Amino acid sequence: MTMLNRSLKRPRYWLAIAFILCILLCLFSPLNALFNQSLLISQLEKLGHWAVCLFILVYMLATVIGIPGTMLTIAGGAVFGLIWGTIWSVMGATLGAIGAFWVARFLLRDWAQRRFGYHQALLRFNQAVRDKPLTFVLAVRFAPISPFNVVNFLFGLTPIESRHYAMGTFFGIIPGTLAYTWLGVTGKDVLQGGDRVPFFLALSFLAVLSLLPMWAKKK
Repeated sequence: MTMLNRSLKRPRYWLAIAFILCILLCLFSPLNALFNQSLLISQLEKLGHWAVCLFILVYMLATVIGIPGTMLTIAGGAVFGLIWGTIWSVMGATLGAIGAFWVARFLLRDWAQRRFGYHQALLRFNQAVRDKPLTFVLAVRFAPISPFNVVNFLFGLTPIESRHYAMGTFFGIIPGTLAYTWLGVTGKDVLQGGDRVPFFLALSFLAVLSLLPMWAKKK
């Protein structure tokens, strides 16, 4: 019993359980539709008014357990359109990012500080969070190419206040989410024989957003 209690207090024990559950969910549950865009779109279109609730819920859960939401965002554009697809994706991604943040803070922070507390990269990250928390979160979130799920957990290891993290995440991901949603809208039109110009405009917009942080760093 004592050994079991010690295991339950170790973050790696819970990480292993979360990893196994993630694999099982991806292989044997409806979450495997997240990796099949056409299936995802068809399933959402069949749900009618319930599609929005399920979309936000699945997006949130997928983000918490670390599944990339790019396919969901693109599918959201194809199903809900540019404006509403962006809104629902931003809501789902933000809620999921907050959930992942708290998972990392409660289960991993102490262990990470003991293991990597003196690593230069983590020290610089912590310092940036202390100096300009909201600005730093906005800057990290603005780039669509940043590893969204990794960043969720990484911020949970820092001393940042949850309100700064939530606000920075919500507003920072809007441009990138808009770009991927636009890809979903225009991609659906292209598949249906529509004009390809808007699709390439959406790709260009995404490319510009991805390059802006590097340009700003040089300046």
